[in-house]
Amino acid sequence: MLQRQGELGPDGEPLRTRRGPQARAKERTGPVEFYREVRSELRKVAWPTRSETINYSIITIITLIVFTILIFGIDWVFAEAVLKLFNV
Repeated sequence: MLQRQGELGPDGEPLRTRRGPQARAKERTGPVEFYREVRSELRKVAWPTRSETINYSIITIITLIVFTILIFGIDWVFAEAVLKLFNV
């Protein structure tokens, strides 16, 4: 299998391959250049409108309330089942 993939030679020994030159690390940028790049990237962001933000917040809060009630209900059912199981 490894011979078909080109990782073993005909004698079963691993093939010796040379590693390519290692990539050089990028030069570090200074704080001013970093700040410019951040501002440039933030201008590209599609920010939500005020009404979209309010709608998403309302949906999140409603979902939070629904799941809180759901988990509370499941917890209460299991607690009652355990109490009845042990006759407490």
